Amino acid sequence: VQLVESGGGSVQAGGSLRLSCASSGWRYISNCMAWFRQAPGKEREGVAAVYTGTSLRMTAHFAEGRFTISQDNSKKTTYLQMNSLELEDSGVYYCAASPAQWAELNQRSYTYWGQGTQVTVS
Repeated sequence: VQLVESGGGSVQAGGSLRLSCASSGWRYISNCMAWFRQAPGKEREGVAAVYTGTSLRMTAHFAEGRFTISQDNSKKTTYLQMNSLELEDSGVYYCAASPAQWAELNQRSYTYWGQGTQVTVS
């Protein structure tokens, strides 16, 4: 299974970025995909998750109203649209895949992880 993130970069506060996670070697449909992030010196935390079977979503409180997770089942790709970025949003963003049949942000449920993509907000 491969999860390859892209779309990270540097952006000014208030700006937007769209992250992508391309999946391969994995049954994308009817599983759970999520984005997590880790800032320097902090623990990794969940950002948003989607159950690809029904598009049911879960979003962390800090991301509500600013971040949106979505998926393209035909491309086996998961996206994270991030708007109104704040300094505190800086960190490495990871894509993860879980066999869970619902949307959740419990890291222990996630079997596969991407290498991460850096997001820097200044």
